[in-house]
Amino acid sequence: MSCVKESDAIPGDTGHRGRPLMRSRREEQVDPVDIMLRHHGRYEAIIREAISLPAMRTAVVHPCSTETLRSAVELKEQGLLDPVLVGPEHKIRAIADAAELSLAGIDIEPVEHSHAAADRSVELAAIGKVAALMKGSLHSDELLSAVVAPASRLKTGRRMSHVYVMDIPAYDKLLIVTDAAINIQPDLDQKRDICQNAVDLMHLLGVERPLVAVLAAVETVNSKMPSTLDAAALTVMAARGQIEGAVVDGPLAFDNAISIEAAQAKSIASPVAGHADILLVPDLEAGNMLAKQLIYFAGADAAGLVLGARVPIILTSRADPAKVRTASAALARLSAAKRLEAGMPL
Repeated sequence: MSCVKESDAIPGDTGHRGRPLMRSRREEQVDPVDIMLRHHGRYEAIIREAISLPAMRTAVVHPCSTETLRSAVELKEQGLLDPVLVGPEHKIRAIADAAELSLAGIDIEPVEHSHAAADRSVELAAIGKVAALMKGSLHSDELLSAVVAPASRLKTGRRMSHVYVMDIPAYDKLLIVTDAAINIQPDLDQKRDICQNAVDLMHLLGVERPLVAVLAAVETVNSKMPSTLDAAALTVMAARGQIEGAVVDGPLAFDNAISIEAAQAKSIASPVAGHADILLVPDLEAGNMLAKQLIYFAGADAAGLVLGARVPIILTSRADPAKVRTASAALARLSAAKRLEAGMPL
């Protein structure tokens, strides 16, 4: 089985840091619910459906910063999460007091340090005490290493992977970019798992047969460009049922994947071209740069989730706006609920 290794994750890099200092209109002081829902509107149905469900018991792993602790409290107030704060109790309470955050009704699972918080959170998930994990103020690889440790019972036969579910003003539907945060240089088998993880999430969001564009720099197979060979192989694998429930095509360049005009100009006949639901990138560097360009240049929002373990893992950044943190938690809530509906083990 292929698993995420500590060296395969970029420590602490799950999102978009260094936002511009100038406040955008959507970051002005207005109703928090309005901020949460109004921007492009494509998270709205996901958030409303998730809020309609019972709050999800979630281990918040080492919430020892004001940002992560405030996020846990806000998600509880919104009715999305029933958080269990796993970390040094004295430090958590001191942060809450300094930030004037009420921890009333929130359980604390005391442990000494971040490594212990990761291990205990994984244990709580393995025994069914929590239905999801949420990263606090520890590095991503520290948490994920505990998830895939030899003694962990959260591993599955799948490679774990990260998805950005992106709401982009210039695109007419939600778009998944994967993997931009965990797998550095995935091989063909790992890309198959990354693809299937994203496809399964799209199914849970109501897209019955998502369109997957396997990205490369060109649209033709070139033996000197390994990404085009992998793209062609993944296309055949989907046709042979090795990737289930999706239409997969590649190699496709980014413009052809999202613009029907660009595809027509190059005479590309493809059911995916111009209509992609999922962009499967060749490696982490390409995915990370693509996602951040969409965030900063195209005004996209990017909700993040780790898939492939027995429970969803919410990865949030200190720079994420409130709506993105809420959407990430909502995606995890729906994922956990619909897995149970389908009889899939947590």
